[in-house]
Amino acid sequence: MSEPSSAPLFACRDLYLDLGGREILRDIGFEIEPGEVLGIIGPNGAGKTSLLEILSGRYTPKSGEVFYNGRDINKLRLFERARLGIGRTYQTPVVCEDLTVGETFKAARQAYKPYLTRFDAEYAAALVHFTADEDTPCAQLKTFERRQLLLANILMKQPKLLLMDEPAAGLINSEIDQIDSILRMLSKEMNIAVVIVEHRIELLDTIADRVVVMDAGEIIAAGLLGDVVNSPQVRAAYFEHVE
Repeated sequence: MSEPSSAPLFACRDLYLDLGGREILRDIGFEIEPGEVLGIIGPNGAGKTSLLEILSGRYTPKSGEVFYNGRDINKLRLFERARLGIGRTYQTPVVCEDLTVGETFKAARQAYKPYLTRFDAEYAAALVHFTADEDTPCAQLKTFERRQLLLANILMKQPKLLLMDEPAAGLINSEIDQIDSILRMLSKEMNIAVVIVEHRIELLDTIADRVVVMDAGEIIAAGLLGDVVNSPQVRAAYFEHVE
């Protein structure tokens, strides 16, 4: 099945997922264009991370479709989607603590051909304001530095889409401000589309063009953040659980 030339950069339709006989996602669908930031919010257990697992290629939905640049990528695995230009970050920024920063960049540069240069790594590090010396053991990096390092490794490959799972988790306010600045630059200046799962409404309020609200595996609202947060259904499902 193919998409017309006017297809969005990325789209999913009618996604359904069950794990061990338990329904996780039902009838999930949305689109995103280059340079757009789409926030995904909802209570714990709503299925947000499971959705990112499908979009990135770690999970295969029982039914539904995922398109990238008009191409059906439902059967492509995570590394194949990464090579197409889809980057993924995780809630916990896991790095190989046996490597140094320089060795980590080298591994990323040479992950697959065409191999990238040290200049590519330096450029990507500058984009996210990562300044740790290349001889620094990754085990010594703080949470925010680990997020910067992992994001720089993705940006070296010039992705068109970023799937981000709670990038502000574990950060202090000043670091969240830096994440805000970085995401603004990536989306508005570099035209990268960003799908971001995030509990910090104040972050989404500044960067998200629109949001999708999930509850119990379904989308219950979508639109501008200021509109959806005032929905009685959204407040009952989400905000009254976290206030």
